[in-house]
Amino acid sequence: MLLTITYTSSPATDLGYLLYKNPDRPQSFDLAFGKAHVFYPEVSKERCTAALLLDIDPVDLARGHRGQGGEGLFDYVNDRPYVSSSFLSVAIARVFGTAMSGRSKGKPELAEAELPFEAKIVMLPCRGGQDIVRRLFEPLGYKVAVQGYTLDEKFSWWGESVYFTIVLNAVCRLRDLLSHIYVLVPVLDPEKHYWVGQDEVDKLLRHGSGWLAEHPAREIITARYLRRQRYLINQALNKLLKEDFPDPDGTIEEIDSGEDVKDKKLNLNQQRLGNVAAVLKSAGARRVIDLGCGEGNLINILLKDRHFTEITGVDVSRRSLERAKERLKMDRLPDKQRQRVNLLQGSLTYRDKRFKGYDAATVIEVIEHLDRNHLGALDRVVFEFARPSTVIVTTPNKEYNVRYENIKTNALRHRDHRFEWSRREFQDWADRTARSFGYSVRFLAVGEEDPELGAPTQMGVFTL
Repeated sequence: MLLTITYTSSPATDLGYLLYKNPDRPQSFDLAFGKAHVFYPEVSKERCTAALLLDIDPVDLARGHRGQGGEGLFDYVNDRPYVSSSFLSVAIARVFGTAMSGRSKGKPELAEAELPFEAKIVMLPCRGGQDIVRRLFEPLGYKVAVQGYTLDEKFSWWGESVYFTIVLNAVCRLRDLLSHIYVLVPVLDPEKHYWVGQDEVDKLLRHGSGWLAEHPAREIITARYLRRQRYLINQALNKLLKEDFPDPDGTIEEIDSGEDVKDKKLNLNQQRLGNVAAVLKSAGARRVIDLGCGEGNLINILLKDRHFTEITGVDVSRRSLERAKERLKMDRLPDKQRQRVNLLQGSLTYRDKRFKGYDAATVIEVIEHLDRNHLGALDRVVFEFARPSTVIVTTPNKEYNVRYENIKTNALRHRDHRFEWSRREFQDWADRTARSFGYSVRFLAVGEEDPELGAPTQMGVFTL
């Protein structure tokens, strides 16, 4: 299994100080399950790459000589020596422990700086495929590239393998990059080589400090990391939710889900907006227009992030815009903050020159409020006339409605909805719209996914 980390800010050889590993000298480390080797396949002032290679002994794993407990997880023929898994997380903590703690003896100022990194993880088993990879890493600000593999090119009907190579790009602290990989690799791989107990809760909370509580997929991360052990999951989530929701009468109510822990009303809207903000940042959008902004919930989130330099909200309802002003405390914002926000009254089905010139447009839970015969007009306004580089559209997944006890059969979620789409209907519309206006589109799920019904909210991300 192989992890590479590339640094591209001159002098790139500073990566050696950050990792506390000399680029001129390969090093090897004894681990309970084999050896870890660190070496630098490329070293220059412009680009420096460090590689962490694990050499695992499959025979010892099968015999249980390395502390496996003889539980039968490892047979003589298995994928463990060849894929990135929980072994990789253990190696990161052992080999790059100093970097994970945020220390750099030679250049301490670098350890706290946000720097350009690229991490590549080779052959990572992913339960859930490419979508779950993006769902875990994109909200943390990474640009994610995923390469899948066919099981056998000669027998294409066998389908795709469960292994992927992923590449992550971000400007971040190295300690954060390592912590994210440390936690999320075992989340993606369903098999773990160690016993999950109380100490794993402590590790999860320690390495998830500062980011896990706000992650829109924190319930999935927690459940998978702790191998669906209900007592441990509840314990971890209670601590995380106290951090995120100090008001006990806030938006959390408990739902006993099944395979993964569901956030009981962990406010689906909050997850939705968090995902939208993460995708916007991942796309590099700085000037954003929110079409159908309502009371300004998304604007309020984006305003807290200095990455977004201009945020415009548009709504047909003057009353909603007045509420947005109150919610955003526009009359009390500092001048620089207030200058970043615009609120416009306008219709999404009429061409408006004020909608042009933005990096991204969001259409969040809007299209289902329109009559179907008005969708063509909205398509042209957004994709032909405004034409931003990125468009994000979300809408309810009607297939999921049966999971809501208070929704009658074939009823809509809101009395103002004109229609609601199944996943196939939404994807058909999105594919057709993308082709018509020169965009590509990918789909993301928002909220806890049901294996048969999908997630409660579906998202389409259109890229020009």
